[in-house]
Amino acid sequence: MITCIIRYDIEPFRQAEFATYARMWGQAIPACGADLIGYFGPHEGSLTTGYGLYTLDSLAAYEDYRARLKASPAGQEAFEYARQQGFIRREDRMFLTQLSAPHATRVRR
Repeated sequence: MITCIIRYDIEPFRQAEFATYARMWGQAIPACGADLIGYFGPHEGSLTTGYGLYTLDSLAAYEDYRARLKASPAGQEAFEYARQQGFIRREDRMFLTQLSAPHATRVRR
């Protein structure tokens, strides 16, 4: 299992556009075969950093997923929205493997 982490550099004061973009991917990513952990945007501190995280079985599964995503109407709509709105200055992807599982159960207080 791999986790793709996308780091977004967002134009200052364009969090609303990034939130719309995140909701678009919230529909498109699972429909194309990845397990979406979520999109996360600025809350406190930096106003210009956002993240998208999802998991797949392997890098080969990622390649298949990317092809489905690019061909999907929902994926095309999200890509076009970002291009038209111009709120993403940069995005970087990295692929990580979880090392800490299994986790203990959180103690609620």
